[in-house]
Amino acid sequence: MHSRAAASLLILLVVGAGVLAVTAFADLGSSRRKPIRNDGTFRITAVPSQGMSLDPALPSAALGSLIEATCARLMRYPDKPPPKGYTLMPEVAKRYPKSSNGGKTFSFELRHDFRFNNGEPVRADAFERQMIRLLELEDYGAYGATLIRNIVVGANRIQNGPVEAMRHIEGIRAHGYRLVIRLNRPVPDFPDRLASPWFCAVPPDLPADRQGASLRFAGSGPYYVAENVPGRRIVLERNKKYSGTRPHHVDRFVVDGNASDASDALDRVAQGRADWGWASPNRFFEPKRRLIERYGTNKSQFWLKEGLNFNHYSFNTARGLFQNNASLRRAVNFAINRRALRAAGGPLTGRLTDQYLPPQLQSFRDAHIYPLNRADVRTARKLAAGHTGSGRVSLYVPDILTLRAGAQVIKQELKSIRLTVEIKSFPFPVYVAHVLDTAEPWDLAWSSWGPDYLDPSTYLNSLLDGKSVSNWGHFDSSRYNRKLRRAALLQGEAREREYGRLDVELARDAAPLLALSYGNAPTLVSKNVDPRCIVLRPDLDLTAVCLK
Repeated sequence: MHSRAAASLLILLVVGAGVLAVTAFADLGSSRRKPIRNDGTFRITAVPSQGMSLDPALPSAALGSLIEATCARLMRYPDKPPPKGYTLMPEVAKRYPKSSNGGKTFSFELRHDFRFNNGEPVRADAFERQMIRLLELEDYGAYGATLIRNIVVGANRIQNGPVEAMRHIEGIRAHGYRLVIRLNRPVPDFPDRLASPWFCAVPPDLPADRQGASLRFAGSGPYYVAENVPGRRIVLERNKKYSGTRPHHVDRFVVDGNASDASDALDRVAQGRADWGWASPNRFFEPKRRLIERYGTNKSQFWLKEGLNFNHYSFNTARGLFQNNASLRRAVNFAINRRALRAAGGPLTGRLTDQYLPPQLQSFRDAHIYPLNRADVRTARKLAAGHTGSGRVSLYVPDILTLRAGAQVIKQELKSIRLTVEIKSFPFPVYVAHVLDTAEPWDLAWSSWGPDYLDPSTYLNSLLDGKSVSNWGHFDSSRYNRKLRRAALLQGEAREREYGRLDVELARDAAPLLALSYGNAPTLVSKNVDPRCIVLRPDLDLTAVCLK
């Protein structure tokens, strides 16, 4: 993800945030009268190279949904369709936390009835321990640490690297069922951060294992890890001590690392040899699969829902052609036919957009700034006149067929405003390093962004604040920095209104990004899965599944 530097871009490209619930029920006729089945084994196929890590501090792309089934958190988003599915709610916390000290202290009172599968109570120290583990494992992929390291008092003193002794964080006080967290500055969205997948309750003595693959630990959610053979087999069993409200219909999940690749995983599901298997979106859209022709959409086995990954191109505002050149950036936004650009990957790959916030957020206001289905060449030429400088654009994209095809579309479209595009593609593993290298002379670069948690700041502030490490284009406007930082201090409806206004203003006036689409999240399940229990978050919520 172009958040948190290079290593996680692939995960964001194909997974996204995975913290929200979008329920999609088919028109099932008489099947609605049948009771939901509450037993059975749900079979999952995986590729061993996908890691198969079940450590909530080090989630793998393939098994993030599986980890969700073992986790209870202080706050979460309900397994319901929008708009309720986008409303933060307490889980282990009794209620929304109390805020004091000018918004720099949050106090959580915990429920007394949550239990790990071994019968031990889930107390405040279970959450403190997980936060410490995140900080200790940050250099090994524990990206959740970035949400607290410079926020919680004393968190930056916990160094990377596992140690034997249990540690404590100065700003966290865990006393029985009460958790008090002190922050260095007001962060109104701090409770939302704790709804992220990383902040799972774990046993207070759980070590920080940098490998994570063979980890077995008591589960705080509806299921727990009963067996874990790295790269070969994982078994989750029902947590009989669970007293929360999350659904848990099947008895167990069995994951076999028997798929040769992602295509093989989908084949196994289609053939009924597995009930689900993780694969990147492009695998679903391979013409040979004919998934819509075979199953329809959102009816029984093939599901397609709008995701939260923001596909876009960043203008390099720190150098060259687009530096201090909002007029030309706007011209490019008018000159591009987004439908033609998306066509390089297929019409099912995403929902076109000309703005930066996802339409699912309450703050989103559809302002119709740029045309989505055509290019407005006349307006583009007016804006570009006198601002084209050298007339040469260096475009960087990963060496992926659909992205190279999209680059050719951009090259052709920008001829209309007398810009000559030179395309440079790099193998995916090194692409991000090239873009982040400030010595690289790129002008326009592809990216896909997914949020860590649901809040408009995770898009606008993360991508466009001048101090953000995720700001690839180095957009650094004192005016917009002030506005973004002020918006981040607001709460409730005032926060939603201000971010909605800022989204429109940034896209319309400053145009630091070329917005393209919000990627669709496809899911394929076997014919053995009951479609009444399909909950998409936007990936499949495994906790909610049931069998016929």
